[in-house]
Amino acid sequence: MVITGTSTGIGRACALRLDASGFDVFATVRREEDAESLRSEAPGVRPLVVDVTDQEGVAAAAREVDEAVGDRGVAGLVNNAGMSVGGPLEFLPLDDLRRQLEVNLVAHVGVTQAFLPAIRRATGRIVNMTSVGGRIANPFLGPYHASKWGLEAVSDSLRKELRPWGIRVIAVEPGSIDTEIWRKGTEQAEELAAGLPEAGHRLYDDKIPKMLKMAQRLAKSAIPADRVAKVVERALTVDRPRARYVVGVDARALLALNGVLPDRAYDALEARLMGI
Repeated sequence: MVITGTSTGIGRACALRLDASGFDVFATVRREEDAESLRSEAPGVRPLVVDVTDQEGVAAAAREVDEAVGDRGVAGLVNNAGMSVGGPLEFLPLDDLRRQLEVNLVAHVGVTQAFLPAIRRATGRIVNMTSVGGRIANPFLGPYHASKWGLEAVSDSLRKELRPWGIRVIAVEPGSIDTEIWRKGTEQAEELAAGLPEAGHRLYDDKIPKMLKMAQRLAKSAIPADRVAKVVERALTVDRPRARYVVGVDARALLALNGVLPDRAYDALEARLMGI
């Protein structure tokens, strides 16, 4: 089993759960200290120190896994690594947008390409960690939503392309989860807000704090990352997995509302809740 982005949060919870269930787990982290931390908590997990946006590093990691598993192949790949970029699109630095898409979308395609030969040998499965934010878009999180909507599209296309070989592709769509992405995303948004040009401050200074306040409220009600890991394990092991799994009451409620309300009515409700 190969899992990306296991330093903290959902990825780490997946690595620990699948290791405890008896899987051979290879887990990517970006720093050696994160690898050491993972080894100390789960000695059976084999960390791979690699940046998923570095295609040469990913290829080297795939060779390392290949040598370890041999003809058995890889039973599952969990594309989980991710980050969050926020702020008003009107003033968003395009390099921030490129970085967001590179980490949350392009890198997952690259990782999948690198490990697919081993997945084919095992007739394994691919789980893409998308988000309820891959089906609903909120203001001031456009880059993040674009990456997750893109990953939803990639998941659907890949599921259909790999169907003839019996390789299942599953999207897992969490709502608010108690992970570091909240803190890091809030810090990034605050930095972007502070660096806005004069026109940006004039237009958005009264709105961005309200978005951040809502993010803080959601973070307080977030569910543990292991709830997502439990769903990932199910997606990897049940005989007939669904094409997508929604995780969290908030995610299901948002999707239900979005499904029955016209777009402009949903927009108005969201704006009222956020106070913008």
